[in-house]
Amino acid sequence: MTGSLAGAWGVAVMVALAALLLLHRPLGRLLRLAVRSSMGLAALALLNQIGLGLGVNLVNALILGVLGVPGLGLLLMLQWVLRT
Repeated sequence: MTGSLAGAWGVAVMVALAALLLLHRPLGRLLRLAVRSSMGLAALALLNQIGLGLGVNLVNALILGVLGVPGLGLLLMLQWVLRT
């Protein structure tokens, strides 16, 4: 009984390693997007504290995470256009 349990664990570990090898690049990109978006969220919170007035939400954080500083300009121009 313990031999079959060890064999099952061995197969599970091999499947997990194969999945990690196959999904290495997509998971890396997803992790990089999550880190950049969290930095964008922190930047939005900081800019909100100094009175910029952009909303601190996930959509704006994702825009900043994907586009960076040009995304901030895009959000500011969009806010300006929608206010007038």
